[in-house]
Amino acid sequence: MNFAETLNNLVNQTAFLNLSVGNYIMIVVACIFLYLAIRKGYEPLLLIPIAFGMLLVNIYPDIIKAPVGDSAGGLLYYFFKLDEWSLLPSLIFLGVGAMTDFGPLIANPKSFLLGAAAQFGIYSAYFLAIFMGFGGKAAASISIIGGADGPTSIFLAGKLGQTSLLGAIAVAAYSYMSLVPIIQPPIMKLLTTKKERAIKMEQLRPVSKLEKILFPIIVAIIVCLILPTTAPLVGMLMLGNLFRESGVVKQLQDTASNALMYIVVILLGTSVGATTSASAFLNMNTIKIVILGLVAFAFGTAAGILFGKILCLVTRGKVNPLIGSAGVSAVPMAARVSQKVGSEADPSNYLLMHAMGPNVAGVIGTAVAAGTFMAIFGI
Repeated sequence: MNFAETLNNLVNQTAFLNLSVGNYIMIVVACIFLYLAIRKGYEPLLLIPIAFGMLLVNIYPDIIKAPVGDSAGGLLYYFFKLDEWSLLPSLIFLGVGAMTDFGPLIANPKSFLLGAAAQFGIYSAYFLAIFMGFGGKAAASISIIGGADGPTSIFLAGKLGQTSLLGAIAVAAYSYMSLVPIIQPPIMKLLTTKKERAIKMEQLRPVSKLEKILFPIIVAIIVCLILPTTAPLVGMLMLGNLFRESGVVKQLQDTASNALMYIVVILLGTSVGATTSASAFLNMNTIKIVILGLVAFAFGTAAGILFGKILCLVTRGKVNPLIGSAGVSAVPMAARVSQKVGSEADPSNYLLMHAMGPNVAGVIGTAVAAGTFMAIFGI
């Protein structure tokens, strides 16, 4: 082989000659996501691995290639199979449970109602997706974006066999999770008065250790008996929380909420990003999914606030409607946004712990919604 032939082979193997215009568009999108994550701080733990997976697959598509015969598949193909099998979303829920204090929800059971109200966005998006031409299973997978819960979106898409849409669904869900501080405040201010936003809520009652230990056990039993399909998500969420509250397995809690959680985030984020190749992502279905996700998220936020206003009237001004917006399951970002908007109306207002109740109720509610769709379709 002469020098010219060697040089020609090398040149032909470079990505420059093998990429489409769409690939370059997706590379730019990946760089924008990296900028938002690093410079603006929008959910960097999620957005950085997703964006980098997006970058890699559009430079080297074979990184997610399925194995053929005796040849091995690409690195991120094996990561992605863990998403398809719903292993990574369930492990994420284990970590979330180990990190989350359910005390505010236990202290104020009305929070369950606010978390349930915010799920309206999911069901409204489901019917809207069917109207826009998606099949039942695809519509169900897309609608979960309204809960602003990336792991549940991935879990349901995998269970319902919608892997062709998984990339767009996951990117939309995680994007809206990271953009909660931008999307929610205008809706919150539009639907409430300054007087309502300034309402101060009474301090939550202390929650005993026994209550905190019994809560995950009782919730797991009741929810999984009614909807056994929720066991992989609700079961892992409650197991993680039991690690936290029992006080006797500190090592397990630390592992679930730190090392294991971060390993899973790396695997899940990069594999999700790798599903966004130009050929799979740049199409009309993706645009529809992004629009439907935004509508679902906005409807969920609005429904939570409107139900918060009803509780405000019923309790004669003891409930600040802003905490209803935290009923979407973006933990703890949505609760922080409720606190921020409330403090803008009155700097001495402290809503964070009150908003955490609907926020964790929303996590449970979104998992229940996913289980409901699985039951409907006989999965």
